[in-house]
Formats: sequence, structure tokens, C-alpha cells
Amino acid sequence: MTDTQRETMEYDVVIVGAGPAGLSAAIRLKQLDADLEVVVLEKGSEVGAHILSGAVLDPCGLDALIPDWKEKGAPLNVPVKDDNFYLLGEEGKVRVPNWPMPPLMNNHGNYIVSMGNVCRWMAEQAEELGVEIFPGMACSEIVWGENGEVKGVVAGEFGIAPDGTKGDGYEPGMELHGKYVFLGEGVRGSLSKQVIAKYELDKESEPQKYGLGMKEIWEIDPEKHREGSVTHTMGWPLNKNAGGGSFIYHLENNQVYVGFVVHLNYENPYLYPYMEFQRFKHHPLVAELLEGGKRLAYGARAISEGGYQSMPKMVAPGVALLGCSVGMVNVPRIKGNHNAMLSGKAAAEAAHAALRDGRSADELSDYETEVRGGAIGDDLKKVRNVKPLWSKYGLNASLALGGFDMWTNSLFGASVLGTIKHGKSDAEATGKAEKFKPIDYPKPDGKLSFDRLTNVSFAMTNHEESQPAHLKLKDPKVQVDVDYREFAGPSQRYCPAGVYEFVDTDSDPKFVINFQNCVHCKTCDIKDPAQNIVWTTPQGGDGPNYPNM
Repeated sequence: MTDTQRETMEYDVVIVGAGPAGLSAAIRLKQLDADLEVVVLEKGSEVGAHILSGAVLDPCGLDALIPDWKEKGAPLNVPVKDDNFYLLGEEGKVRVPNWPMPPLMNNHGNYIVSMGNVCRWMAEQAEELGVEIFPGMACSEIVWGENGEVKGVVAGEFGIAPDGTKGDGYEPGMELHGKYVFLGEGVRGSLSKQVIAKYELDKESEPQKYGLGMKEIWEIDPEKHREGSVTHTMGWPLNKNAGGGSFIYHLENNQVYVGFVVHLNYENPYLYPYMEFQRFKHHPLVAELLEGGKRLAYGARAISEGGYQSMPKMVAPGVALLGCSVGMVNVPRIKGNHNAMLSGKAAAEAAHAALRDGRSADELSDYETEVRGGAIGDDLKKVRNVKPLWSKYGLNASLALGGFDMWTNSLFGASVLGTIKHGKSDAEATGKAEKFKPIDYPKPDGKLSFDRLTNVSFAMTNHEESQPAHLKLKDPKVQVDVDYREFAGPSQRYCPAGVYEFVDTDSDPKFVINFQNCVHCKTCDIKDPAQNIVWTTPQGGDGPNYPNM
């Protein structure tokens, strides 16, 4: 498509992604200078469409960005009332008391929210300030400047045929140029990957680590509902097969968010994260809560878990990476939205200062300095060893040593353990099939647990079938020769949407990509042992359409 002629639009700042990071950056830019030209490009059909509701939000990011958010009607309506933490066995549970936990683990002052609705509200605040927001505008390419800087992005290209040629209804999209470009694509963003690779931004950081988070929204019996209650669990059903755990959040209207996270550094290629989630719901603690209820929605996404030592350099000429494009999740707190907001605010302030001084297309080093040395860095440094301790020594050691390390970091600002390295990437951690035995999972009962394809229908995901598959193979042969023959085809299992399957396995196996099912979690891009699958951006508006709850 290099010969394609496109119209161009010029802005001061172009922001990719209408999540909490991108919207915070847009709001802050206009707060600082109402005359700045700012645009936000969102690949979802509307703001929030690709954000499955359900999180506990630390409001510190909103406090810093919009101090009067309560008066402005921000949808933070359910304060956390109680915290519960359990270690699960197959039938029983052990309550872990709150008193030995570091203060940072306390959810007092936090809110159970729909992040989709929070982002919709933030978009309204941005538009009132004059920010242009274009939903359904997937950004498919980076526009590079003459000196190798990031000059802009290509957005809104439609009508490419399955063979990659221009179809009858082809629309070339537009080039949106900015004096600075912010990438707030979320975890494993396709444009962010290109920028990180081109400028080797990760050469001095540890490999990024990830988890797969799966979530269902349920409406339950009002007698069982406890608005404001937060529960986390670890242990069964994962036990020694993988790290991870669950969360159950009671919000308004007799609804609960039921989520399950599997760390993607597991070794056994026969592990089936989605079925671990479904099995979890049959534990008495969960089953008793959900029985008689109704599942309303399902979705999944990858979570960045590497923490402070895995954050790449986040600026290059003309571009800054925001939020989960860098990896700012506090793993033990299971929170990253507050840091995403703070990162957007910091990037906006750095860009505003640069523009005021007549600069453009250079590195916003002040942004990086603020992230690493300010509130975000302070938040992540305290917990930096929890994930590698868990990965290297297991759950019990992470609870004991990780808890001790968080206490010393909180009290003294230092760790006796230093900074522990992660080592392998999650793809490299996958073991050969010959070293493991298949895992027998119980069949879903259709009441508490569901087959994968039925659940995917509750993500309301949709992809125009006349476009090329957005899931690309570097070498089609590798998927059979390596993924299937050496690793027993883990792509059939790690995908929470049933995108991948091997057919005709009795003769000559064929690898099939059902890209229409994709919920944009990007697990394949992360976990594929040969790193042969590349997630790219589909046409704008395609993907999940999570409900407004």
C-alpha cells in the first residue's frame, strides 16, 4: 500500500487509544492550553467498546487530573466496603487476615467501577474541552518522518480484500500528523511494538511478563449480593500448574464481576486457561454465590505483569508510550488504571512544555523522568519483586517473601532483595509436550460453566469477514512443525476465544485461524512458543462490543 495517496490532517498531539491513559493525556493538554489541537483515535466502535467492565479503581489518578470529579458526575458509585482474601483448596478455603498485609494492599478509599463507563465519562470531559475523538478509527501504520522520527499514524483504512489487495469499497484512510504522537494502545499494542523494536527501547529492561485475565459479569440473587465487597483468591484450581488467582467484585444492581487471571509463564503446554476459569466457578465459595444467577457478558485481555524492571524506555523522537503500552500494572494490587491516568497526565505536561518552548518531534525526556521518579515509579518499585518471586519459587514463597519485601519497601524505601530479574519471556517458558501429560478438564455444565464459543458470543465480538485476517503467521509451516508437533498445539488452548484449531490431525494437520472470534486479548502474540503469530489491528470498529454496564 506504499503507493496509496491519503489526505493529511495536522495536530499538535495525536493520541492513539481512548483508554484511561490516552483520555487523561487529552484532557490535561486542553487544561493546560485550550488552543492546542488534540485528537484521540479509538479502534473500538465507541469509547469503552473494547473495555470489559469491572475493576477496583484507586482514584488518585482522577484526583490529580480532575479534582472535582465527584461534582462532575464521574461514575464512581460503589466504594469498597470490605476486603476478603482466601487460599483455596478443591473444596475448602482458608481466610488470610488483612492485618499482616502491607498498607498498599488496603482497598479503603477505592471504588468498584465499570472502566468502560469511566472512559465514556472521561471522553465527555475531553470533548467539552475541545478534544476531537474519532471512534472506529483503527491505526494501522506509523508515519515516519525524514529523520526517522514518528510523524503520525494512518487511521481509518477500510476495504482491503482478504488477499491484501484493495477491494471495490476501498477507503485509504488518513494520515494524522502530530508534533508529538502518544501511543496508549494498551497491552502489547501493535504500533508500540514497532516503536520499541525500531528504537530498541527494551534493550536495558527485563522481558515484559503477562497474565491472561478472563472476566464474566453476572446478575445474582439479591439476597447474596453485597455491594462494595471485594474478594481475591489464590491456589486451586491452578495450584502448581501456573501462577494466578481470581477476583470477585460486587457492584450495583445485583451484579458481580467474576474474574480469573493465569500468569502466562506456565510451562505445561496442555494447560487450558479458559477451562481453569470455568472449573474455578464450581468451587463452593463461587458456586454458592452464582447459583440461580445469570451471566451477562464475557471477555478477556492480557495484563502486563513485569512491573518496574520490565518497563522499556518510553520515549523516542516524536513519540511517547503511555500506560499499559509501557506496563504500569501493580501486580499484587491488580491495579493499573490509576497509573495509566497519571502517565497520560505526565506525558501531556511534558509535551505542553516542549510545545511552549517551540520544540517538536524530539524525545520528551521529562515524561520519562516523571514516570520513573514520581508517583508511578514509587508505586511500582515497592512491589517489583512480587512477580519474579512467585515465578521462581511459587505461591507460598511469594506470599511470605513478597509480603516481607513490600513491607520493607513501604517502611524503609528499600529492599534487602534488591531487584530480582524475570529471566525468560513467557513464550520461552513454555515446555515441550513430551515432558508433560494432558490435563483432563470437566465438561462445562451450561449453568455455572460454559463452553468457550458460547461464552465468546457474550463478548459481542464481530469482524468483517471480507478483510484479511488480522492474526498473521510469519511462517505458516512453523505452526504445524513447532506449535503442533513439538508443543502439542497450545494455541488451541491458550486462546480464550477459540480462534485457533488444528484440523485433519489424523493425516496432515492444518492450522485454522477463526479470526472472527478474536476478543483482542493478544495472548497469541505473547505466548506462542515460536513467536510465529503476530497480532495486528483489524478494521476500525471490529472486535468486541462490551455492554454498557
